[in-house]
Amino acid sequence: MALNDDVREYTLQLNKGHIQKAYSGIMKFMSELRIYLENKFIDYTAGALYYGYMDMTYFAFTPSQLKDKKLKVAIVYMHKEGVFELWLAANNRQIQSNYNKFLSLKDTGGYTLSKINPGVDSIIATIIDAKPDFDYPEQLIKLIEEKILEFIKDIVYMLSK
Repeated sequence: MALNDDVREYTLQLNKGHIQKAYSGIMKFMSELRIYLENKFIDYTAGALYYGYMDMTYFAFTPSQLKDKKLKVAIVYMHKEGVFELWLAANNRQIQSNYNKFLSLKDTGGYTLSKINPGVDSIIATIIDAKPDFDYPEQLIKLIEEKILEFIKDIVYMLSK
C-alpha cells in the first residue's frame, strides 16, 4: 500500500473521532497510573512517560534493589494488542544480554525469557491484563498495582537465588 493510501485511511479514521478519544484516554490513564504509583511508593523510581508511536506507551517503575543492578521494570501498554505488559528491562543492551544469560540458568517461575533480537527491550515480558477495562480506572489501577508488586517480588527472588 502506498503512503498516500495509508494517509487517506488515517485521515478517514481520524475523522470518525474514535482514535483521538481512545488515545487521549489511554495517555490520561497511563499518566494517572504513573502519578498514583510514584506517590504511593516513594522509595521506587518512576521514569518519564514514553508516549510512543501508537505502538506502545510505557514508563519505568523500579525499586532500588533492581535499580542498583541497572535493571528496571516497565509498565507497558501495547496499542495493537490492547494489553498491559510488565517488562524486566536493563539500562543497556550489554546488561540485558548478561541478565538474559544469567536467568536462562535459573528457574524463572513460569515467566518466559525474551529472545534477544533487535528491537526487543525486555529480558522478561509478561501480560498482566489482556482485556483492560478503562471504564473502571480505579479497579484497573489496583489490578496493575497488585501485578507489579507480585512481578517485582518474583524478579527479586529469581535474582537472589
